[in-house]
Amino acid sequence: MPQQEQTTDQNVLTVTQLTREIRESLEGRFSGLWIEGEVSNLRKPASGHQYFTLKDAGAQLACVLFRGQARFNTVEIADGQQIQVFGDVSVYESRGQYQLVAQWVQPKGFGALQTKFEALKRKLEEEGLFELDRKKPIPRFPGTIAVVTSATGAAVRDILNVIQRRAPWVRACICPVKVQGEGAAVEIAEAIRWISSGPDSLPTIDTLLVARGGGSLEDLWSFNEEVVARAVADCPIPVISGVGHEIDFTICDFVADRREPTPSAAAEFAVPDGPGILRSLENLQGTLENQVSGQMDQYTRSLEFAFRAFEARSPEGHIQNAMQSLDFLQEQLSAVGKDFLNLQEVFLSDLGRQIERLSPESRLDLFQRDLDHLIGDLNQVPDRLLTQLSDRLEARREMVDLLDPKAVLSRGFSMTFDKAGNPLASGKSVSAGDRVRTVLSDGEFESVVD
Repeated sequence: MPQQEQTTDQNVLTVTQLTREIRESLEGRFSGLWIEGEVSNLRKPASGHQYFTLKDAGAQLACVLFRGQARFNTVEIADGQQIQVFGDVSVYESRGQYQLVAQWVQPKGFGALQTKFEALKRKLEEEGLFELDRKKPIPRFPGTIAVVTSATGAAVRDILNVIQRRAPWVRACICPVKVQGEGAAVEIAEAIRWISSGPDSLPTIDTLLVARGGGSLEDLWSFNEEVVARAVADCPIPVISGVGHEIDFTICDFVADRREPTPSAAAEFAVPDGPGILRSLENLQGTLENQVSGQMDQYTRSLEFAFRAFEARSPEGHIQNAMQSLDFLQEQLSAVGKDFLNLQEVFLSDLGRQIERLSPESRLDLFQRDLDHLIGDLNQVPDRLLTQLSDRLEARREMVDLLDPKAVLSRGFSMTFDKAGNPLASGKSVSAGDRVRTVLSDGEFESVVD
């Protein structure tokens, strides 16, 4: 029987201490590893963590993908699936079990597919198929949209729902194809080329959507094939690519005229927002009505002001003023004449009395001559006053004639009125088809605005 070493408290380890030292040893040596194998015993509890076993023909390894890392992985793990896992080896101390704490999961063979993806991307980029100046503008108001996608997937339902909600007047022509698996890439390319040829069985296509829902790199690989990229690049119709989810990128995305992260987003971009446009039009209508109402009020005030000014300058008003002035002058003349005659009568009476007092015939003859002279002057005063008044009246009548519209018309001008009889001062006041009346110096005629 072998002799046992004497034990002390210093060299005895607890289970926890041993497990912790093993953990520290493993974590220090086995970190940042890629492990591949087959998935089994997959469990997904409510916590969001994923527990599974990775195995091959000779061994198995417990793995855990915590919720924080799982939300960044696009691969849907399933039992029997061949995958590659990147992570660190650790020890689950409560069970004394070593395990792989996964950080990233990808299908087996992902590296080869990624290499192929990058090679084709570089090739097409060198050919200039990704250049911005090749991108065709997407029509803002399409009449008909063609959709190349699976007839049974969620993508086609999402696209049709978006079109019905935003722009129900847009026609959607669905061209059903396989979107994954053997032969899918050829079907997709043939559908794109058939639509590009403009067959008689289709209406004029304004926009082409190439779409499918999300999935793994293998699921989306049909949209990374060169045959699909060439068909999209040669398509004369603007192409929108809506393949996968936000984090998925395909060769089809780079070649298309527009890339959207999801099928629904592609449909959103392809058709206008009908309800939003209607709201904008209603707002514009209200603004336009307010502006027109304001302009009409302003024009009405301007027209009333012009009408009052026209009345103030009308010949009838001037004639009436002149006649009133003439009546006033006549009254003044009559009053002046009466006063003058009264004065002369008084003077003659005084003179007669003086003659009667003096009585010499010579004085009588002299006074008679003076009297005749005064009587002549007296007779000329009313004539001079009437002549002056006539000259003033004639001047006023000439001024009235100058303001008379008929005098203006006689010089080659004309006046045009709308159907309500209002004078037109601007060509903006009439529209095509309005009837107008034109007045000339010797008549008038009606016409229709062309």
